[in-house]
Amino acid sequence: MTHPLIVRLTQELGWPELNTQEELAAFTSAPGIHVVFVPGDFKRNLESADVAVILPELKMAFQSRFDCAVVGDEIEEAVRTEAAVLKTPSLIFYRDGRPIGGIPKVRDWDEYIARIKQIVAQPATTA
Repeated sequence: MTHPLIVRLTQELGWPELNTQEELAAFTSAPGIHVVFVPGDFKRNLESADVAVILPELKMAFQSRFDCAVVGDEIEEAVRTEAAVLKTPSLIFYRDGRPIGGIPKVRDWDEYIARIKQIVAQPATTA
């Protein structure tokens, strides 16, 4: 069972839920910047629902400069480990299939804005 605010992201907003490494790779390798929301265990971490409300607002504030998906339980640990963002809930940003930054836990709005500006301003990596 998942929190209704997290379910809203996939069912109402149509964001993909990524349950395999293949789905993650396909989503994050597409052109542009991508954010994956790693909710963690919403029963133990009440902040997960807060981030589920905040992320759509951040996407609008950045005029859809990035797209969003929700990471399923099946790959959550691997995603957090690869991105070195171990706390949940977290937002992990990708470009060219690689993590380019992350924001763990709930933050103040101004801190989200400042961090996201820094992350999306990073130059694209070269393979």
